[in-house]
Amino acid sequence: MNLLVAGVSTLMLARWQFAITTVFHFLFVPLTIGLGLLVAIFQSAAYHTHDPAYDRATRFFGKLFLVNFAIGVVTGIVQEFQFGMDWSRYSVFVGNIFGAPLAIEGLLAFFMESTFLGVWIFGRGRVSDRVHLASIWLASIGTILSAAFIVAANSWMQHPVGYTIDPTTHQAVMTNFWAVMTNSTFLLAYFHVLTAAILTGAVFVLAVSAWHLRRAHDTAVFAKTIRVAIVVTVISALATMFLGDSQGKLEEVQQPMKMAAAEALYNTTNGASFSLLTIGDLSGNPIFQVRLPHLLSVLATNSWDGKVQGIHQLQAEATKKYGAGSYVPVIWLLYWTFRLMVGLGIAIFLLGGVGLWLMRRRRLERSTLFLRVATWMALAPFLANTFGWIFTEVGRQPWVVYGLLKTSNAVSLISTGYVVTSLVGFTAIYTLLAVVEIGLLIRMAQVPPAALPAADEPVPELIY
Repeated sequence: MNLLVAGVSTLMLARWQFAITTVFHFLFVPLTIGLGLLVAIFQSAAYHTHDPAYDRATRFFGKLFLVNFAIGVVTGIVQEFQFGMDWSRYSVFVGNIFGAPLAIEGLLAFFMESTFLGVWIFGRGRVSDRVHLASIWLASIGTILSAAFIVAANSWMQHPVGYTIDPTTHQAVMTNFWAVMTNSTFLLAYFHVLTAAILTGAVFVLAVSAWHLRRAHDTAVFAKTIRVAIVVTVISALATMFLGDSQGKLEEVQQPMKMAAAEALYNTTNGASFSLLTIGDLSGNPIFQVRLPHLLSVLATNSWDGKVQGIHQLQAEATKKYGAGSYVPVIWLLYWTFRLMVGLGIAIFLLGGVGLWLMRRRRLERSTLFLRVATWMALAPFLANTFGWIFTEVGRQPWVVYGLLKTSNAVSLISTGYVVTSLVGFTAIYTLLAVVEIGLLIRMAQVPPAALPAADEPVPELIY
């Protein structure tokens, strides 16, 4: 039962609330993973080379990492509460399966990253340099593991495996934990998310370093960090694109409707063309298209004349299998989020490639145009991550668990007024957090690294 207020259903409000909080939280997660890894790399370089510039880089980017980590934890807690508030029927259905990876994430990964992060923050000068270095690496590994269990749970929603449906309770019950953790969807999705997160951290470091180099701030530090960031950007961008392509081929098999909508392919075609531009009417039918012959079949099937399924045929198959209803997601949203995600990824790769070329020509620090563009490109990975997440989740609709539970059957039986209140409240709080986060990051990122204390001076209590 969906209660209505002013023509808006509880379901629609709950979806908006979950979408807003999820997209907001996912702004911080990739940066935490990527920046944590780069800080560990900088500290490793400082440990092995004894170069004070790398030590200052560790302290400088370590402060930014800690601010982002703290905000990410707060927004993540709210995220999990929503399962019980707005999506209780979903929680009842998947609880027997979701419980395991989410519990492991909380008890193992989160405690691992938070514990060793505490050692890293307060351990400088109190533990050996080797232990202090190990603590940041273990904290970084903790963030990487945390993402693994979250993506495993989400991948089960995309492609359910290792389960049975209890005939009495009609709940999904896990029968094979190993199958859940080796789900083909999970393996590709996780490494795609991981490389994208590393790319986010690298572009962030690249942008901040470029900003300081334009102003000749501590060039000893930022000339090193920008080079590391460029190399990591190129490598992670290539890996992200390769994994994304592999993931698309897998989804052509597991969720063909998502890929058909992403390409605005309305009819099943052999040798399908790739859409450069499609404009449709309010019913989703194409009015104007610009397409490249055979390219879609090559991308989806690795075959010049490969068969790619279309929206109309897939809708007919789904109706026959699951009953009456629309099984077509919002085509225009998938079409454009997919292209924006891919386009931004290519732009970031080109940025890294130009940076490598300038490094080889020994012109990197003198290229004002590159440094200016690199600074503004700080936004690109965050936008690409957001578009990718929207594409992944909206493309699964109308299913919350693909083929098993529709989103309309997952929402809690609560009043619309309650959801309106929580939606307004969460949006206001998250907006405030965003202002605080962005303000702190910008303010702290603009202050050049402080000089290290002399050898005979005491180490200050608060170093980060």
